Amino acid sequence: MSASTQEVRFLDTTFRDGSQSLWAMGIRHGMMEALAGDLDNAGFDVIEVPANAIFFKKMVRDLKEDPWETMRMLARRISRTPKSCMGGAGGSLNGFGTPTPPVLGEFFSRRLAEIGVLNRGQFMANTADQLSRQFPRMMPLARELGLQVAIAVCYTISPRHTDEHFADTARRAAAYRPDVIYLKDAGGLLTVDRIRTLLPVVLREAGGIPVELHSHCTTGLAPLVYLEALKLGVRTLHCGIPPLANGSAQPSVLDVARNARLMGFTPTVDEELLASISGRLLEFAKQDALPVGVPLTHDLNHYRHQIPGGVISNLRFQLAEIRMDHRLDEVLEECVQVREDLGFPIMITPFSQYVATQAAINVASGERYGVVIDELVRFAAGRYGEDSGYTWMDQNLKDRFLAMPRAQELAILDERPIEDVSLHDVRQSIGAPGLSDDELLLRVIMQGTSEIDAMRAAGAPRRYSSTGMPLITLVERLTQSSGIRYVRVQRGSDTITVQNRAGAAATTQGS
Repeated sequence: MSASTQEVRFLDTTFRDGSQSLWAMGIRHGMMEALAGDLDNAGFDVIEVPANAIFFKKMVRDLKEDPWETMRMLARRISRTPKSCMGGAGGSLNGFGTPTPPVLGEFFSRRLAEIGVLNRGQFMANTADQLSRQFPRMMPLARELGLQVAIAVCYTISPRHTDEHFADTARRAAAYRPDVIYLKDAGGLLTVDRIRTLLPVVLREAGGIPVELHSHCTTGLAPLVYLEALKLGVRTLHCGIPPLANGSAQPSVLDVARNARLMGFTPTVDEELLASISGRLLEFAKQDALPVGVPLTHDLNHYRHQIPGGVISNLRFQLAEIRMDHRLDEVLEECVQVREDLGFPIMITPFSQYVATQAAINVASGERYGVVIDELVRFAAGRYGEDSGYTWMDQNLKDRFLAMPRAQELAILDERPIEDVSLHDVRQSIGAPGLSDDELLLRVIMQGTSEIDAMRAAGAPRRYSSTGMPLITLVERLTQSSGIRYVRVQRGSDTITVQNRAGAAATTQGS
C-alpha cells in the first residue's frame, strides 16, 4: 500500500504532557475550558487529560483550583473524542513512596470513569514490576470499566537495556492483549538510527497489536524520529499543540502533519482549527508569562543524565523556590552518578523523580547520601518490584541504605496489610464517615484539609478569553458592567445585538 493511501492519526498531549513538560503542570482550568470544545472537534484519535493524583495535587496546592470541577468540565467539553489518562486504573494516590490501599486506587479510577473523563487508560510498562505485579490487578478493572488499554514500553539507554530487554518487555505487555502498545521515549533519547533498529523489535513482539510512538523534543530529534517511524509502519503519533509542544514536550502536531503530507500521508486532523487553538493558547501563555516551547539545540549531555523534560520543568520550579535554580546543571550532573549507583533504573516516573530529588539533596548539602530519601531506601529493599534492589545496584550503597534505622521503620510501615483495607476503614481512619466520595478522595490525595481549605478560599477559577474570540470576549466584558444595556455590532447588512439583562434591569429600576 502506498503512503498516499494511508492516514496518519494523532493522540493529543497538550493538556497533560505538554503542560507537565513545559509549565510544571501549570495549565489552568480556564485555559482548558476555553479550548476543550474546539480540541474535541479537531480530529484527534485520543485526547490526553490530566486526570491523575499528581495533577490533583498541583491544582489544589499551587493553582488553587478544584480538580474535580476541572474533571467534570473536561468530561462535558470533550464529549466526542476518547480521553486518556496516565495510570488511570489504580496506583498510588498519596505519593509514589507511600503504599496506597488498592481499594483507593480503584475507587479513584471508578470516579473518573463515572464522571466521564476517563475513556482510555494508559498504563506504563516501564518496569518489570508493573507487568508482573500491578497489571494483573489493573487489567480486569480497566476492562470492567469499559476502558481501552494502552501499555507503554519505555525506552532508556544503559548497559542493561538492550534490544533483548525491550523485546521481552514488549512480549510480556502483548500477553495482556491491550488495545495499543506504544513506545514511550520520555527522555527524548531516540535517534533516527536507533528507531530503525528498535521499532521493528517492538512491532514484531506486539504480534499485530497497533504500535504508537511517544517521544519528547528534548534533544531536538523527535520530529525526525516521528517521520522515520511513519516509514517503518507506525500510524499514530503523540503530539502537542504549540506553545505546549517542542522544547521538552512532544513534537508539534502542525509540523508533523505538514511533513507527513509531504511524505504522501493523509493527516486526519483539522489543521486550520488547530492553528486557531494554537494562537489562542499562545495568548494565554503571554498573559501569564508562561514559557513557550521552541525547538531545542542538540545536547549530548542529555544522554548522560536522561532526566525527562517534565521532571526538569518541575525541578527548575522547585529549585527556584529555594533559590537554587542557578545550580540546576550541578544537580543534573549529580543525577548521572545517582542513577549509576542505583543500577540504571529507567528515567521515568517515579524513578526519575527519585534520582532528581536525591541529586538535589546531595548538591544542596554538599555530601553524597548524607541525607537519603525514603524512596531510595525502599528501592534498595526491592519494594518497587523486580526493577529495584537487583544486582546492578552498587552493593556497598545498598548495604548502607538497608543498615539505616529508617530502613527498619519503613519495613514495619510497608509490611502493614493494605490489600484488605475497605473504603469504610478509610473513612473511619480520617474521622469523617459522612464525606462525599469526591471529598474523601481529595483528602486522601492531599493528606489533610488545610490545602483544600486554602484552595476553596481562593474562589472560582479565572476565566480566559482571547482576541481570537472577539464575541466571547465582548459578552464577558458586558457581564462585568451593569451600566451597559446592549451592544449592537453591524457588518454590511448583517446585525447582531447582545443585550445585558442585568444592565437593562438596572436601567429600568432607575428610570
